[in-house]
Amino acid sequence: MSWPDVDQEEGNRRKAAQYVRMSTEHQRYSTANQADEIRRYADERGYQIIKTYSDAGKSGLRIQGRAGLTQLIDDIESGRADFKTVLVYDVSRWGSFQDADESAYYEYACKRAGISVEYCAEQFENDGSTMSTVVKGLKRAMAGEYSRELSQKVFAGQSRLIELGYRQGGAPGFGLRRMLIDEAGNAKGILTRGEHKSIQTDRVTLVPGPDDEIAVVNQIFESFVRDGQAEAEIAADLNARGIKTDLDRSWTPTVVRQILTNEKYIGNNIWNRNSFKLKKRHVRNDPSNWVRAVGAFEAIVSTDLFEAAGAIIGARSQRMSDEEMLESLKETLEQHGFLSGFVINEAAGLPSSGAYQSRFGSLLRAYSLVGFKPDRDYRYIEINKRLRGVHADIVSDTISGVEAVGGLANRAPQTDILTINDEFTVSIVIARCMQTGAGAFRWNIRLDAGHLPDMTIVVRMGQMNELPLDYYLLPTFDMTQSKLRLSENNGLSLDAFRFDDLSHFFAMAARAPLLEVA
Repeated sequence: MSWPDVDQEEGNRRKAAQYVRMSTEHQRYSTANQADEIRRYADERGYQIIKTYSDAGKSGLRIQGRAGLTQLIDDIESGRADFKTVLVYDVSRWGSFQDADESAYYEYACKRAGISVEYCAEQFENDGSTMSTVVKGLKRAMAGEYSRELSQKVFAGQSRLIELGYRQGGAPGFGLRRMLIDEAGNAKGILTRGEHKSIQTDRVTLVPGPDDEIAVVNQIFESFVRDGQAEAEIAADLNARGIKTDLDRSWTPTVVRQILTNEKYIGNNIWNRNSFKLKKRHVRNDPSNWVRAVGAFEAIVSTDLFEAAGAIIGARSQRMSDEEMLESLKETLEQHGFLSGFVINEAAGLPSSGAYQSRFGSLLRAYSLVGFKPDRDYRYIEINKRLRGVHADIVSDTISGVEAVGGLANRAPQTDILTINDEFTVSIVIARCMQTGAGAFRWNIRLDAGHLPDMTIVVRMGQMNELPLDYYLLPTFDMTQSKLRLSENNGLSLDAFRFDDLSHFFAMAARAPLLEVA
């Protein structure tokens, strides 16, 4: 973001812009303190600061999401810049990119356009000399290394919290509840759906839920282990009895299997199944790298019963040869006419889609071995069904989040469009992750052009379409197309409105009018 500096000095002083950044990892460097130091430097060197570019609360690991630096580079490269110098507090504020050459590239983009970059708090002049080049390269490498070390420290801290029995987010699950506890370990109360802790030193752990839900969970295990019922039979029985899941939805074989395989029901706290370190790609970690705390919570299912269920599920694929697994898959293909992960997981007596993927390397290879060549990704049937529930959850969480920071959010029942503070409207769109034939990931977005909301929150789902990857806030009135297509790394105009979580939007909503910010 950029704005004219209010207090412009008169005279014939050289015009300059300043760039300031405060990251969540460096809270001691406030943008105001940086601006004060830069202004003193400008006064000493005869500069007049005519424009400020700012990134508050932004990591320096990559340029995506840093609207201030993005706008600065764009202004310079497009020729709109009416200044000849950019003033920055120090090398690390320009960025702690993991590749030091990237930091140098953005500075070179300025130099190529005839605009110099000066670091006000450094002990060297950025004059292109051999000494300044060497020192800058060293400091850039040090900034990147600091970020790597910090990532390791944060990971170690989160691992320690897991080992102590604290949750790192996520729904508790059917039969369990989230308990808020203070720094001394005293219980403060149950968190309901959509509620989150507000004090940094508070923690969240899992506790047993209502007795009737605990009874249902144990019945699921008993029916599966003792009675030999398949997940589909158990789900059908629960639905027939009018019992809903913890998300107030109907039961499916997949949901039943998730209960049968989740260690939290025997009191174990599991974390680090997936990683997203240093803003790199999400990866699914090997189970040997999971962080596991045994007995972190009070168990609601016996270990023997849980292990028996796991043995049954594991034996489905272990006891079947490759030929038997493929023959069963072929029979399923003949029955349904097509195959997908959803079809496989819902089929009674068939190993899970994960078992086929593990045994044959990928589902597509298993498909080819039984003569099935999908002309489209039929997983959308399962995914879309789940994402409809995700959409409802995010709408509910957004309302709760806005209200929690003192804002007002009203939902239109027919359209799910939210009116924030009686001033502007917001539509929430879920973008499903799809993989191209070349292996790249893409997200198709269809904006709600019919109701013309002022803004659209695009929830970009992760590769497994289970959890949100990130969020984009798009001003609908600026969009010229009703359909968009996102890749893993997107253009500057979209990244200017990217959030890692909705808390940023909640804070912005509390400071209406939001449209002026956008």
